[in-house]
Amino acid sequence: MKHNTMKTKRLSHSKQDIETAGKLLREGELVAIPTETVYGLAADALNGEAVKRIFEAKGRPGDNPLIVHIASLDEVEDLVAFVPPVLEDLADAFWPGPLTIILEKSDLIPEEVSAGLDTVAIRMPSHPDARAIIKAAGRPLAAPSANTSGMPSPTTADHVLHDMDGKIAAVVDGGPSEVGVESTVLTLCTRVPRILRPGRVTPEDLFEVLGEVDVDDAVLGQLAEGAKAASPGMKYKHYSPNAEVYIVKGSAKGFADYVHARVGVLAKEEAAVAALVFDGEEALLNCVTLPFGAEADSLSQAEHLFDDLRKADDLGVSEVYVRCPTEEGVGLAVLNRLLRAAEFRIIEVE
Repeated sequence: MKHNTMKTKRLSHSKQDIETAGKLLREGELVAIPTETVYGLAADALNGEAVKRIFEAKGRPGDNPLIVHIASLDEVEDLVAFVPPVLEDLADAFWPGPLTIILEKSDLIPEEVSAGLDTVAIRMPSHPDARAIIKAAGRPLAAPSANTSGMPSPTTADHVLHDMDGKIAAVVDGGPSEVGVESTVLTLCTRVPRILRPGRVTPEDLFEVLGEVDVDDAVLGQLAEGAKAASPGMKYKHYSPNAEVYIVKGSAKGFADYVHARVGVLAKEEAAVAALVFDGEEALLNCVTLPFGAEADSLSQAEHLFDDLRKADDLGVSEVYVRCPTEEGVGLAVLNRLLRAAEFRIIEVE
């Protein structure tokens, strides 16, 4: 089959369509599936040839490892070389849910999944449709976000079809993603467990279970030159729309003054600006505004961030200025995604 000429099926989450999705996956096809974080582009994780198609469909670099999704804890033992006792504590606290755990991989995991690493990232999603599809497929599923590599991750089936229509066999429409940003990634392959990518499960949450946890320098910084990404989301540029994104630190008034100046400059070039603002700040701006949650509500910011970045492209703006979120709690995940979307362009105002 020529995958670049296929018609992507839009499936519901009916029992019949879930079974159809499972059959397609067993046959080595790609199916986008809903999860509570973002939509994932799934393939049979034990079929290296099927996994290769994920990289082709997304245009994803081959050195960027994938996450393996499971439906029950029993599946872990075959996928890893060793099950540490702390895994059960983490599973009790956070699975099913938006936490990915990195462990030493078993020989069952193809090189295409691990991107040449000796580890595998595993997650049990809480979205009932995701787990039903995994069960229908009868095998674990490798599934990065179902978007063109580098673009904002998809939180609806429409987002998936925008990027993947004609490239994959099907998308299962399970409604909008609840969390809105990808899972927290925690490696247990370091002396102290370390967060490689922040998400809905926060450092504070993990500390409650583990007693100690580190946060990798690359969460708020750039991956060291020549370093290999141990987790998805550690690359320099990610989650970025076609417009140039800038993070602006400072007061609401300072933000508005800076954006107004840019609006004036770009108007002469017949270009437009959009501002991602906290709820209630729209009246301060004289340009397109996209509210993405209350200033004190990082959960709401996470839920709306990728959708707003995609809306900015739909509006045809050339620059997007974003009010800088807090580093606390889930705000760490929002800031992490923004830093990569903005390629670490940060502007400080009064």
